[in-house]
Amino acid sequence: MTSAKIVVAGGFGAGKTTFVGSVSEIMPLTTEAMMTDASTGIDNLDSTPNKSTTTVAMDFGRVSLDDDLILYLFGTPGQQRFWFMWDDLVRGAIGAVVLADTRRLADSFAPVDFFEDRGLPYIVGLNCFDGLRQHSVDDVREALSIDPSVPIIPCDARNRESTKQTLITMVEYAMRQWLAVRSAAAAQAH
Repeated sequence: MTSAKIVVAGGFGAGKTTFVGSVSEIMPLTTEAMMTDASTGIDNLDSTPNKSTTTVAMDFGRVSLDDDLILYLFGTPGQQRFWFMWDDLVRGAIGAVVLADTRRLADSFAPVDFFEDRGLPYIVGLNCFDGLRQHSVDDVREALSIDPSVPIIPCDARNRESTKQTLITMVEYAMRQWLAVRSAAAAQAH
């Protein structure tokens, strides 16, 4: 039995809590708090007018991908004022899923930069709100300046199978990255 830690990150209201909750085999731990007037002018609710709660620390869930692999999922808070927690949340992770809300693509720059700066493998999940994808994968790749080797896949954070497929893509990508680094190190040793 092998276990691995995956971080689910993204901007405010991108669907991280929903993503973790849709696939978790256990009752997910969430740190949702009611939004108050204190966030007025700080949290932009233009694209998410019905949002009444927000993650203030993290989300946690667990999923078995098969008999031999358990993933522990850690969802980050999306607001900039909580980003100080991200370094602790990613410690020990094999990779990350950056959830992108294509209605607010600019919110994805900071999470992408965060994982690139730390050299942590990540993929981008284009969360399809209302069943719609606002931009093509190629347009998103170009807009966010993401390397062609990084997987970008459409997903629906509400759908268990879609979320599970996104996690499988993340694990496969992290394994390829790990093997490439290992092969390069072995080649240097000789």
